[in-house]
Amino acid sequence: MPKHKRPYVHALYGFARYADEIVDDLASTLTPAEKEIELRTWSNKLLDDLKNGISYDHIGRALVDTVHRWKIPLHYFDAFLKSMAMDLTITQYQKYDDLMEYVYGSAAVIGLEMVHILGVKEGADFERALTGAKNLGIAFQLANFIRDIGEDLDRGRIYLPIEELEEFGINRQALERREVTKPFIQALKFQISRVRELKRESDDAIQYLAHDAIPCIQAASDLYCGIVDEVEAINYDVFNKRAKTSMARRGKVAFSAWRQMQEISR
Repeated sequence: MPKHKRPYVHALYGFARYADEIVDDLASTLTPAEKEIELRTWSNKLLDDLKNGISYDHIGRALVDTVHRWKIPLHYFDAFLKSMAMDLTITQYQKYDDLMEYVYGSAAVIGLEMVHILGVKEGADFERALTGAKNLGIAFQLANFIRDIGEDLDRGRIYLPIEELEEFGINRQALERREVTKPFIQALKFQISRVRELKRESDDAIQYLAHDAIPCIQAASDLYCGIVDEVEAINYDVFNKRAKTSMARRGKVAFSAWRQMQEISR
């Protein structure tokens, strides 16, 4: 990540991570109703701070500065917090379009926010960069859903669309048996193909970003979408193993990004 942009990306991460911790911290002593109150209270205050341009919350101060400095639309943050609230009451999504309402707020807007910070090349199509960022955010989230099927079941959630799972003969009861059957594998292959298609669609748009932003975002795309490669490598057993990119692959991708950055800085 370009050094002068890092603090602003950290601010976005701190905001998103804190909201997610309110919702998903399994060690929390808060009841679901108490979590809902906590999230709503914090969200409303932070959104007001963003509108007013000042905050006394540690996370809010950094976020307000970032949002106003880079002119990031406020509705992105409203959408994100709406999706966080959905996690408190919704345990499954019947259709892909239903899921996309959640994913837009939980992941797509993160990519959209990042484009405002990273910037685009002179003369590049800003809207095309936004579309690519949106698609990449969705790909990241879907890869995450595929990897974390078992962990999400522990939280009582299923993120993969029920209708699509049922096309392969998989219902909630079948998932909860945590068996890697042939129909289950076929269902995952279908979702993995979607991740790869979204990645292909977004890769061209990455080239619209400012030169010094391209290596890090390309590396993130390769590594995070690469999770689905690792799901294949563990024979789709996401119930008993955690798919993660190897240190060798991380090192290779990181070295390539570093070398590109050195060439850009010359």
